[in-house]
Amino acid sequence: MATSVTEPVRPDGPAADRPGAIDARPVRHPWRWVAVAVIAVLVAMLVSSFLTNPRWDIPFMLRVMNYTPVLKGLMLGTVIGTVIAMVIGVVLGVVLAVMRLSANPVLSGTAAVYTWFFRSIPRLVLLTMLGTGIGYLYPQLSIGVPFGRQLAGALGLDWDATFATVDINAWSNTIWAGAIGLGISEAAYMAEIARAGILSVDPGQREAAQALGMSSGQTMRRIVLPQAMRVIVPPTGNETLAMVKDTSLLSAVPISWELFYQTQVIGNRTLKIMPTMMAAVCWYVVICSVLMVGQYFLERHFGRGFGSKPSRRQQQVDHLLGTTGSH
Repeated sequence: MATSVTEPVRPDGPAADRPGAIDARPVRHPWRWVAVAVIAVLVAMLVSSFLTNPRWDIPFMLRVMNYTPVLKGLMLGTVIGTVIAMVIGVVLGVVLAVMRLSANPVLSGTAAVYTWFFRSIPRLVLLTMLGTGIGYLYPQLSIGVPFGRQLAGALGLDWDATFATVDINAWSNTIWAGAIGLGISEAAYMAEIARAGILSVDPGQREAAQALGMSSGQTMRRIVLPQAMRVIVPPTGNETLAMVKDTSLLSAVPISWELFYQTQVIGNRTLKIMPTMMAAVCWYVVICSVLMVGQYFLERHFGRGFGSKPSRRQQQVDHLLGTTGSH
C-alpha cells in the first residue's frame, strides 16, 4: 500500500515575503537603577547637610547676597568686567584670526607671536603686572612722535613731540585696566577659536563669493563668518563662562568693587567664611545659568540647517513616499 506525502502549501504574493512576528524583549539594565539609587542617596545627603548643619547659616548667606557692596561688586566687577573683556577679546580675536590666515608673512607672524605670548602668561600674573608693574615702569605714558624730542632739539624747536599724556598710576587701579588685561588675554584664545571656525567653511564658498564680485572683506563678513559662527559660538560660550569666574582675579589689579572680593571682606569681618563664600558661589551660578540659556538659543539660531530634525510636514511627506514605494 502506497503512502502519499502531502507538502505544505506556501502562500503566494507579498505575504510570502513577510517575516513572522518577533517576540522581542527589552534588554534589562539593572546597574542603571543602582546608579540612580546611589545618586539619589548622595543628593539627599547633600541637601540634609545644607539644612541641618548650622554652620552653613543659609539665612545669613541670603542676606549677604543682597548687601549693597556685594550687588555693586556683582554689577561693576563681574558683569561689566565680563562684558568689556569679552568684547575686546572677541573683536581682537577675530582680527588676529584673519591676520593669522593672511598670506602676508608679517601679519601672520605678528598674530602668531601675539597668540603664543599671551597664551603663555597666567592671567593672575598679567593682571598683577598691569596693576602694579606698569605704573612703576611708566608713571605717565606720553603719546607722540617716536624720538620726537630728540628730533625737535636737533632742529632747534621747543616742542616735546607729545600729543597726550596718560596718568598710568591713576588708570591702573580702575575696572578698565582689569577688563583690558582680561580682554587682551582672551583675544589670544578667541583667535584660535575664530581661526578654527573660519577654516571649517568650505573654500568653495569664498570662490563663489569672489565669482560674484565680492571683495575679500565682503566675503568674510557676509559669507564666511556667518557660516563659521556655528563652530565659533559653542567654545565662545565656554570662554564667556570662564571669564565670569576669572573676574575674581581682578582683586590683583587691585579693584575693590568685585563680587568675590566684597564677600571676602564681609567674611573676614564677621568670621563667617563659608556663608559669605556660598553667597558668591550662588551669584556665579545664577549668572552662568543665564548665559547658558543664551548660548543655547544662539547655537540653535546659527545651527539651523545643520543636523536639525525635519519638520512634521516633511516627516509626513517622507512617510507617504515610503509607503508608496513599498507597494
